[in-house]
Amino acid sequence: MAGDVFHGPVAGQLGDHTTQYNSFHASRPRASWPHQVGVIPSRAECFQDRAEAARLRQVLSDGGTAAVAGGRARRELTGGVLAGLGGVGKTQLAADFARTSWSAGEVDVLVWLTAGTRGAAVDVYARAAVELLGADADDPERAAATFLAWLEPKSGARPCRWLVVLDDVADPSVLAGLWPPVSPLGRTLVTTRRRDAALTGPGRRRIEVGEFTSEEAADHLTAVLAAHERTEPRADVAALAADLGRLPLALSQAAAYLVDAGVSCASYRALLADRTRGLADLSPDVLPDGQTHTMAAAWSLSVDYADGLRPVGLARPMLQLAAFLDPHGIPATVLAGPPALGRLAAARSGDAPAPGPEDAAGALRALHRLSLVDAPDAPDAGPAGDRTGLVRVHRIVQRATRDTLTPDAYGDTARAAADALVSVWPEVERDAAHAQALRACTAALTACAEAALHHREAHGVLFRAGGSLGDSGRLGAAVAHFRHLAETTRHHLGADHPDTLTARGDLALWRGEAGDHAGAAAAFADLLADRLRVLGADHRDTLSTRLQLARRRGAAGDPVGAATSLLDLLHDMVRVLGPDHAHTLATRLSAANWLGDSGDSAGAATSIADVLDDMVRVLGPDDAYTLVARSDLAHWRGQAGDPAGAAAATADLLADRLRVLGRDHRATLVTRHNLAHWRGRAGDPAGAAAALADLLRDRLRLVDPDHYDIVMLRGDLAHWRGEAGDRAGAATALADLLGDVTRLLGPGHPETLAIRQNLARWRGESGDAAGAAAALPELLDDLLRVLGPDHPHTLATRHNLAHWLGEAGDPAGAAGVYADVLADRLRVLGPDEPDTLVTRHSLAHWQGRAGDPAAAATALAALLRDMLRVLGPDHPHTLVARSHLAYWRAQNGEGPGTPG
Repeated sequence: MAGDVFHGPVAGQLGDHTTQYNSFHASRPRASWPHQVGVIPSRAECFQDRAEAARLRQVLSDGGTAAVAGGRARRELTGGVLAGLGGVGKTQLAADFARTSWSAGEVDVLVWLTAGTRGAAVDVYARAAVELLGADADDPERAAATFLAWLEPKSGARPCRWLVVLDDVADPSVLAGLWPPVSPLGRTLVTTRRRDAALTGPGRRRIEVGEFTSEEAADHLTAVLAAHERTEPRADVAALAADLGRLPLALSQAAAYLVDAGVSCASYRALLADRTRGLADLSPDVLPDGQTHTMAAAWSLSVDYADGLRPVGLARPMLQLAAFLDPHGIPATVLAGPPALGRLAAARSGDAPAPGPEDAAGALRALHRLSLVDAPDAPDAGPAGDRTGLVRVHRIVQRATRDTLTPDAYGDTARAAADALVSVWPEVERDAAHAQALRACTAALTACAEAALHHREAHGVLFRAGGSLGDSGRLGAAVAHFRHLAETTRHHLGADHPDTLTARGDLALWRGEAGDHAGAAAAFADLLADRLRVLGADHRDTLSTRLQLARRRGAAGDPVGAATSLLDLLHDMVRVLGPDHAHTLATRLSAANWLGDSGDSAGAATSIADVLDDMVRVLGPDDAYTLVARSDLAHWRGQAGDPAGAAAATADLLADRLRVLGRDHRATLVTRHNLAHWRGRAGDPAGAAAALADLLRDRLRLVDPDHYDIVMLRGDLAHWRGEAGDRAGAATALADLLGDVTRLLGPGHPETLAIRQNLARWRGESGDAAGAAAALPELLDDLLRVLGPDHPHTLATRHNLAHWLGEAGDPAGAAGVYADVLADRLRVLGPDEPDTLVTRHSLAHWQGRAGDPAAAATALAALLRDMLRVLGPDHPHTLVARSHLAYWRAQNGEGPGTPG
């Protein structure tokens, strides 16, 4: 029979019309040990040694099974399945372990198989059985079972040290009945992206594999480039590694692109930041290290698997939504609210029921099982922070996911993500960490979809995020945010669009809050002109701009002008909005405050008490405006001579702010600051210092040491420590603070100037009166230039200069300066303002010290009459004035006295 193949000896039987053939296959020689089945993947170029390699060897040193799963962050080994993102280098770690074990002679039989399908695993097991045991190759399932049974240790048999590597297990179900046995002689190593419970079992432990560390990532890129005779600045290499999320797959493909295209790290970063380019455009033509998928396609199969898990069809749209938010932590509530559920519903077809929060959670769990996200409240979710309700997803997975969207779907998904953020953003931010996560998500969304957020109008999330920055005390960041927003709204929507004008108003507002009162006033003046032109005089936004302009002019040094402007505005507010509108009430409150800053503390307190009653009636006792009015009322009562009453009122306010806002809200922390101040003013400087020290610790728990509020707090803490007796310590602390505040805010910032003034004072108080007097003229020049001659800080500095001139030995010079200051304070503040009364007292004192006790006694007698009228007989200032009057009368020969 031509063409038949001879397989070995054949016996034939003929007869009775029957022919029988028996084939006897020649027995294949069994392979001797050591023997390898399957091919270990080639070592990656510039393979990066990692801590995980040592941990893997430690786990498998005494036998057992380890499943290597890629994870986003590291923790000590547990019995759970940990995160396993594709591209973190699991296969390379397994190959390194297998190769090292083989080379060291630690293994008699090594089997490497890619376990993508059950058939692939069976085929390799069968091949091992054929080569090692002479099994029948025609029955792979039986041969595979024979091999697995042979791996079981047997009494009296020659011991065989074996290692089986199951690489890239795509679905745990393919290994049903195919797990190697637990054996003291054997080791099993699994790499997988999955986190299913089926992957756990007796003798099987998990080792987490995350991205490279920052150092490892930079070292790897540097080494690959050096191998191709390329060098790059370390800072550029580190920055590119960070942009790629330190993912080994992305780093190796980026390195190959750099070499092939001849571009620098900086140029590649620019290409990566270009949202018009997809990841496919940034991959090399030939993939390195035997890789089979580009960054753009590396996770597509995982997404397909996840989308097929229950709830079917929701994992993909959930990942698309998460792809626009912060990779480091998305509040799970964002992905389960109505806007997110609406996005999931759009992905369902037919008569499927609308998804609910449980479906959103199920979609996240499906993604978590495929290591595409780290979902919260999962025992195997990676870092401990994942249990705080945050969803994490790698930035390159996000980029690859966004690249799959059409332009229309891209914009729709981005706006849905923005809606989802707004839907959960609380009006009162009681949880600082939650607010920070929402801001980070907004920043990530803006970075990848800014144009989509300006579709017909600027999305509200952009304004909410900026306001949150300011409310949390990050004033510089709020200014930067709204400066950028004003530019982008003008670019996308036009200069006269209402959202552009709103962004300009918010920018001016936070410039003022950050201390640039003059700049804020100028910006509001420009905005007012445009709003009058675009919106008209009676539009609510125009009236609001007038309110802010008056406030900033007052803060810039014109309190009388501010009060006058606000009273004029109040008439228009009542006419247009009505007497009980929130803006009308806010205008009344501002007018009262500037009345106080103009010199009438008692009048301010009376006016604020009236508006507070109306706010409680109209807005309610817990409204933000109402609470601010209570704070302002306490302030002016203290300024009017009742610091103890101010402290008591502030303590009551603190209790309500703790209840309404929570302990970490900025307004609550500011109230604690104010309470310490008034306790110090009421005669307990040591208590004030202790309270501020406690507050500083809490502040540093929430913000970094360079935060604006920390600067303010450190200055006040130094002041009250000085008042409590540690004058030298106060001077030292302020000297340290001056360096920091100059670096952070600049030499001309009002806070910098205030600290210079306080430093001069405490240097004088600690014994260096001449040094204090010498420092103040230069400061005065800067104050005149920055704030103007009538600003309260300028007048206070002139007052202090006079004092230290006298203490340094020039009482006549001191009296002369005090006389000039008094004239200006009478003109600016009026005769009954407490600062004016203090200047009159100081002038009388130095007139006496300069040799004119009669003038001192006459001035103090007149001052005492006014203090009795304005402050009352029991005010501390009144009591001191009475004592000093008696002393200078005695010095003038009018009767006994004691030194004042």
